[in-house]
Amino acid sequence: MSALLTDALLLGLGATAFMDIVALLQKRLLGIPSLNYAMVGRWLGHLPKGRFIHRPIGESAPIQAEMALGWLAHYLIGIAFAIIFLVLVGPNWLARPTLIAALGFGVITVIAPFLILQPGMGAGIAARKTPQPTTARLRSLFAHASFGAGLWVAGILVMRVL
Repeated sequence: MSALLTDALLLGLGATAFMDIVALLQKRLLGIPSLNYAMVGRWLGHLPKGRFIHRPIGESAPIQAEMALGWLAHYLIGIAFAIIFLVLVGPNWLARPTLIAALGFGVITVIAPFLILQPGMGAGIAARKTPQPTTARLRSLFAHASFGAGLWVAGILVMRVL
């Protein structure tokens, strides 16, 4: 079990970092803004107070250390997704990482923001309440596909290093 957690930690951190690098490149080269993780932290910070839905999150009261909380959650979610991925594909995947499995899983993870984060932050299911829902959906899909690609890249690196 500890091997699974170690592998998931490395994969999750690597894939999430890869996703963030892709987002940074999109912002710098194409001017496409990335998710503001302070708003994720704000959303999470209001959960213990019983507030799940905000309309919109930007109008809700800030919470202490919301940026740090949002970024921490982002990476912990990446690790959790990596655990799920490794359980689904089995421990042998790391011996021969395949892009299709990792990319497919990454695309499937877009369900989380579509059904949890976006509605909770006031954007509606699959960003339907945003000014440009199709654009928002495609950005989310691309971000999660880049997470999947990051799983593959991290898998190759883990295989070669360990």
